[in-house]
Amino acid sequence: MTISLCMIVKNEEAVLARCLTSAKTAVDEIIIVDTGSTDATKTVAAQFTDRIYDFGWVDDFSAARNFSYSLATMEYQMWLDADDVLPEGSAVKLRELKETVDPAADLITMKYITQFDEHGNAVFSTTRERLTRTSKKYLWQDPVHECIPLTGHVFHSGIEVHHKRIEKNERKERNLNIYTALEQSGRPLSPRQQYYFARELKDHSQWAKAAYYFERFLDSGKGWHEDNIAACFNLSLCYHALGTHYKIMPILTKSFEYDTPRAEICTQIGYYYKRIQNFATALKWFRLAARLDPPDSIGFILHDYWGYIPYIEACVCAYQLGDRESAIQYNEQAAVYKPQDKTVEYNRRALQAI
Repeated sequence: MTISLCMIVKNEEAVLARCLTSAKTAVDEIIIVDTGSTDATKTVAAQFTDRIYDFGWVDDFSAARNFSYSLATMEYQMWLDADDVLPEGSAVKLRELKETVDPAADLITMKYITQFDEHGNAVFSTTRERLTRTSKKYLWQDPVHECIPLTGHVFHSGIEVHHKRIEKNERKERNLNIYTALEQSGRPLSPRQQYYFARELKDHSQWAKAAYYFERFLDSGKGWHEDNIAACFNLSLCYHALGTHYKIMPILTKSFEYDTPRAEICTQIGYYYKRIQNFATALKWFRLAARLDPPDSIGFILHDYWGYIPYIEACVCAYQLGDRESAIQYNEQAAVYKPQDKTVEYNRRALQAI
């Protein structure tokens, strides 16, 4: 297997060298498509490759990525964002994969960890299409939160890519603005676009409009089951922010229609009862959440909900119920997941002082 690393960049002088250094030993060519940098991005890129191209930005990430893919000359195309890093262990595994990959593999996924806590533990991850066979001419879809559908012979590698974001002011509104322009154009949004538009709206605290699009997405009946579950979770947060608490339980339990119970859903049910001070019922849901096995999923994984958060909340509920010994046990179980956590240490001192 040979690999063309195809990247689209803009004003990434601060992170591009870190990304390319991490990946250069595992790929066979590097293609950089610049979409309008005004800093030294191209100068940095030139230290790694002479294949640097310009692409006029048209508010469409798929268009830019498809242009970068059209320039690939190797057997497989691979993408990274400039603020991504291929950890050393992942670079080794990728070099090994090049020698051992099933010749029939058309599309290869990797685990994408996009958020970390202060101690470097994964907080948020998903699985993304990462390598595609060039001869199959895969195309990116959607102008923002773009994707390549998982078609053909798909192989899940388990190799990790880490997203080490450096937030820029221009990025905070970019995705939301693209979706808003799509909405105002009068063209109907696909269910997937409705879902990701809703996520952007929620992240900007536009709770009512986010709820509207999450509801439209679910009502379409055309969503991927993992996105359906995530929509139920996020919709419950919107309802809480809007004060429409009577809608929270129905939308959380609706998620059970799509797949087995998820820890983040059960934890939100626990929060529902905790807020009305029904600590005994809340404790049962937190305990259930803590004991669930993570699904074999390629969707979004909220890692802290699979053990740490439910045990922390179980500790609080047990304390409220006057059960100090159980509270201590739950807190120590949370410590298994995050030994250096400030909340764990605070609870430990407080419970020992009682």
